[in-house]
Amino acid sequence: MSDGKPYTVYTEDDAPQAGDSVSCTVIGTIETPYKRMEDCPNRHNKQEFLPCTLRLAPEFAPGLAGLEPGGKVLVLYWFHRARRDMTQLPVREGVRDKPAGVFSLRTPPRPNPIAAQTVDILDVRDGVLEVVGLDCLDGTPLLDIKRTKR
Repeated sequence: MSDGKPYTVYTEDDAPQAGDSVSCTVIGTIETPYKRMEDCPNRHNKQEFLPCTLRLAPEFAPGLAGLEPGGKVLVLYWFHRARRDMTQLPVREGVRDKPAGVFSLRTPPRPNPIAAQTVDILDVRDGVLEVVGLDCLDGTPLLDIKRTKR
């Protein structure tokens, strides 16, 4: 399905290079019960996760065809409230005794605050995917959904 919007297909000769900007289209919004960072569950404790809703924009809703409750998907989303000016995090008492690069961590602050999480599908209906396993704030921009076998 084409939505009529122009898009760029890069060739071998004009692929973006380090430092270039690229763009994504936000395909929907993630609705969660988490209003503040402190409310988000600890990703190591699966019992803390609550159901969340992935609400797709109408033009992307047909993309949910083929997904079923009980399946798993990889959700890509944008940590819109994260700092983007950090490449290292400082020493954190009781956690790390030396600075750590953001690429070695799953921390939100990073040059491109793209998050990825595999979640369980609870329900699929009318452009909405109900899932469990996300740790993001209510209103987080949804970038993509990919089926996974894990």
